[in-house]
Amino acid sequence: MTESEQLLARVADKARNTPPWGWTSLPEPVDAATLTRAEAALGFRLPPLLADLYLRIGDGGFGPEYGLLPLLDSAPAGEPAAVVQYLANRKSGRKDPDWPWPEGVLPISHWGCAMYACVDCHSPEAPVLLFEPNAGDCDHSWFVDSPNLTAWLSAWVDGTGWYEELNEELEMAPWEEFRIRTAPSARAS
Repeated sequence: MTESEQLLARVADKARNTPPWGWTSLPEPVDAATLTRAEAALGFRLPPLLADLYLRIGDGGFGPEYGLLPLLDSAPAGEPAAVVQYLANRKSGRKDPDWPWPEGVLPISHWGCAMYACVDCHSPEAPVLLFEPNAGDCDHSWFVDSPNLTAWLSAWVDGTGWYEELNEELEMAPWEEFRIRTAPSARAS
């Protein structure tokens, strides 16, 4: 079994044994047609591990805190789907140049207070970023939560994420690529 397969098995086990926040049960996985429609709406492909989470484990509801957002359909708790949130963020970023949303950065989990865990789908490593807009300005609102989705999921399964009670003092580095990825030429898309 590959490392990715082992991680998916561990995530699936924890997802089945952890009540999803705001859901009555773990939702069924999406089908390949739903993934294709989501990627068409986004204009880019999901990293393979993220696609596997939706295709093999469930359409959101599992993961740190409030869990992953559903891919295309809204969650029972009223949380918008990842694709809908991404498209809304990109649209509002075009209207308000002080708060641009980087292309290819998909919100996958809501932390509350307008904070999101996001995957940089344009980076081969698929880092997980934290968008924390309560800092007051966009330049100081982006952090590297985890160098890749694999490490982010492992931290959840192992109980070692920054959001765990014993790890609240962990500090994240700013996401240095934010301004590069939201420069006028990058915002044109």
